[in-house]
Amino acid sequence: MTETLLSFDDALAAYDPALGLEVHVELNTASKMFCGCATEFGAEPNTQTCPTCLGLPGAMPVVNATAVESAIRIGLALNCEIAEWCRFARKNYFYPDMPKNFQTSQYDEPIAFDGWTEVEVDGETYRIEIERAHMEEDTGKSTHVGSTGRIHGADYSLVDYNRAGIPLIEIVTKPILGTGEKAPLVARAYVAHLRELLLGLGVSDVRMEQGSLRCDVNLSLAPAGSGTLGTRTETKNVNSLRSVERAVRFEVQRHAAVLSGGGSVLQETRHWHEDTGITTSGREKSDAEDYRYFPEPDLVPVAPSREWVESLRASLPEPPRERRARLQAAWGFSDLEMRDTVGAGALSLVEETIAAGAAPQAARKWWLADLARRANDTGVELSALGVTPAQVAEVQALVDAGSLNDKLARQVFDGLLAGEGTPAEIVAARGLAIVSDEGALGAAVDNAIAANPDVADKIRDGKVAAAGALIGAVMKEMRGQADANRVRELILEKLS
Repeated sequence: MTETLLSFDDALAAYDPALGLEVHVELNTASKMFCGCATEFGAEPNTQTCPTCLGLPGAMPVVNATAVESAIRIGLALNCEIAEWCRFARKNYFYPDMPKNFQTSQYDEPIAFDGWTEVEVDGETYRIEIERAHMEEDTGKSTHVGSTGRIHGADYSLVDYNRAGIPLIEIVTKPILGTGEKAPLVARAYVAHLRELLLGLGVSDVRMEQGSLRCDVNLSLAPAGSGTLGTRTETKNVNSLRSVERAVRFEVQRHAAVLSGGGSVLQETRHWHEDTGITTSGREKSDAEDYRYFPEPDLVPVAPSREWVESLRASLPEPPRERRARLQAAWGFSDLEMRDTVGAGALSLVEETIAAGAAPQAARKWWLADLARRANDTGVELSALGVTPAQVAEVQALVDAGSLNDKLARQVFDGLLAGEGTPAEIVAARGLAIVSDEGALGAAVDNAIAANPDVADKIRDGKVAAAGALIGAVMKEMRGQADANRVRELILEKLS
């Protein structure tokens, strides 16, 4: 069924949005949350399991100390209070990818709570209040085989329990109000900010395309100026920055259409469809009492000492805002250039490219122009595009050395995305190197002059700007593999 939508502008004229973002972060620990099983991504299905993470009778869990440390570091980086005493709880529900029929999580006693952070959108700062950051374990992964890829209409389903038990931190915001038409951008900026912060902490690889960072987007609308909260929906497992923004925008338009038509929004979970950019109904949303939370009897409480907490606080890396200011000064970027770099999720990529030897503006140019376009065309994040900062730096080094121009460099990126080898190998295999043979260049210039006598006469009469036409003719004959500056010099020498 096609959803009825109100235009985004009309929706925001009539209603005030409220956001709530729940971000799930897979930690990069070597073992799972409550057992010693490995956490390697992409292993053969069901090869990283044991009686504990499979929930077999008699298996006893043990808390992963590194996961607790990572949780505290995340909480501190989000300006949270760290609990002096907390414990785990059982969240009871059935689904095939939850082998124990309950999830070991935290309920009313999280390890971190009452925090805040800030994000900037179009020069305006938004304060995001953090309700909690709590520890839990991930579920397994169900694959529904069939035309839809979902359980409805599937021919059969497969379950991989390798992911079951991997340490998760769930970061939950308080309602985010006052964003107005910027709500989609604020949501995207917040998730991007979290990803940058978590990378800096070194607690997760935050690869959204692999599911190690996932966002549930809660949204509600209330009549403009009412100061109330409407009925919320929760769009589950949105796995890219672009999709976070699109999901918020879609739900604003959908809610507004329902409300303006006199209907009521159903409190439910929604599924996000990346291909069509829409959400569809999942299930009616459960409340806390439906999960029958109770304290986990097989795990002792966690009571981090104040000395440990303060030592972890002292070890925190440079805060993202200070890091951005330092990098901007070092690179000589304008405020707009830095804002665009951060907004594109390219800050770390540009930083790594510069560290690999590229000049700041060159690194920024490739990531924010050509590579960003390719990522957008394929619907993936820049970090998942398949080109590394080291490769970008190598391509730029070939440009700097005069072996490539920008047009040829773009063909090298084509080869990189096609998996044809290193930049140097692609240049050799595709024959992309700039022709530096003076004889060949001279012959091409002579041909261009002979074919365009009227243009040549203009240059002889002092109209140097006309040389552009001859340069274009030479570049066409040389298949773009000529140094345009050297071609210009030869043209002027011959016609002076």
